[in-house]
Formats: sequence, structure tokens, C-alpha cells
Amino acid sequence: MKRTIEISILLLFLLSIFSCKKDKDIDRVNISDGDGNVYDTITIGTQTWLTENLKTTKYNDGTPIPPVTDANVWSNLTTPGYCWYDNNESAYKATYGALYNWYAINPNSNGNKNICPTGWHVPSNNDFIDLANYLGGINVAGGKMKETGTVHWLAPNTGATNESNFTGLPGGQRNESGVFTDMGLGGVFWSSTPYNSIKPWYRSLYYSNPNLFVGNGCLNIRGFSIRCIKD
Repeated sequence: MKRTIEISILLLFLLSIFSCKKDKDIDRVNISDGDGNVYDTITIGTQTWLTENLKTTKYNDGTPIPPVTDANVWSNLTTPGYCWYDNNESAYKATYGALYNWYAINPNSNGNKNICPTGWHVPSNNDFIDLANYLGGINVAGGKMKETGTVHWLAPNTGATNESNFTGLPGGQRNESGVFTDMGLGGVFWSSTPYNSIKPWYRSLYYSNPNLFVGNGCLNIRGFSIRCIKD
């Protein structure tokens, strides 16, 4: 009997240690964006990230970002714009955040405004390089960033461990024709770094691969997610 009690106490102790280890890097400081949405943060190596995709409809100085629902208007934009997947805020905002074109990020087109909370920024291409390197390289980093299971990701969600606690989700995208695609299949994240005058760098996660894909072939009028990083 005494031996059983000792084993039970040891198991409880070990469980408490592992629980603390799992959550130790999640900082519930409630960072607020321009709309007052609040986010927890996660430390990955030397970087600190928000734990969710950005949801704001305003820059951090309170300036509104124009919402764009019409596909033709979206495909012809040369100015900032955002939308919710399928133009359905109630279904997608809380989980996946908003989709933004790159004009909403680029200081040359947004009036030198910051879309992220004060003290935070849209990650640069180098920020993503550092993240991938810390997680073991692009061939495995995506799996370490993806939420596990198939509640949000379609099966097989290959390689997903979320050991970084980044909890990447497949929020889909809006393409250059204004069409919504890839919900459940992939999540795409803008960087703040231009590749050329019409195509920026970005990163993507995919349901059937553990890679963190590096991209620069999509036009800046596409709608992608944003995950902010601390200055």
C-alpha cells in the first residue's frame, strides 16, 4: 500500500513537471492590437511571437484598414486591404484571423504604418530564416510549427508535432483573382521583405508535408495571414 502511494505521488510530481515544461514559454501578457484583440506570446529560441494570427482591422495608430469583399475589387487593388476567409467573419475570425494583402504591410503603400501591436512587427525574411534554423531547418520546421491533429488541418497533417508551440493553422488564402482557397490545406504567412516590386517573400505550411516552405512567387495582391514577432 505504501509503495503504491509513493508511486502515485511520484507520477503526480512528474506530470506537474511536464505540464510546466509544456507551458513555460507561453506568456499570457495579453498584447493588444489596434482593435483591442488580445494575444498571448510564445518564445522560440531568441524570438518572441504572438500565439495567433493577426485579427486587426486597424493599424496600431487606429487608422482603419479597408475591408474588401468583392473579388474584382480585390484583384485590382494597389492599396491596403483585408478580408475574412469566404467573407465570413463569424466563422473564421476567432480561429484563423484575417487575410491581408501585402499593400497593408508595405510602408510605401500604407503610409508608414504598423499593422502589428506597438513593439511588434511583421516578420522579415531573415526572421523566418532564424526561426527555421532554430527548429532544425526548413525540412522539419513546418511540422514543429503546425497544430497537431485534424480538428483544423486535413489529414494526414504530416509531421505535425507543434513542439515549438507556434500552433500554425491552415487559414487558407485569397488569390490574385479574389478567390478563397486552401482552407484546411495550408497556412501562408507574409514577411515584410520584398522579393521584387510585385512579389514579397512569404512562408507556408502544408497539410501533407513537414516543411516550412519558402516562397517569393505570389503577387502582393494575394491575401495571406500575418503572425507578428516582437521587436
